[in-house]
Amino acid sequence: MFTQYPDVVDVTTMAEMLKISRKAAYELLSQNKIAYRKIGRIYRISKQAIIEFMTN
Repeated sequence: MFTQYPDVVDVTTMAEMLKISRKAAYELLSQNKIAYRKIGRIYRISKQAIIEFMTN
């Protein structure tokens, strides 16, 4: 699952992976439905966190 993506992605790539809008992706992060790290102004999301979200 998601083998073509790197282990850590940004919000735009996460939205592409989930086939949702960037706004919806930010909404998932703000609701803490997907674990992330914020480095400065950039959100970093692990591919594993996205997979866990999809399987739960």
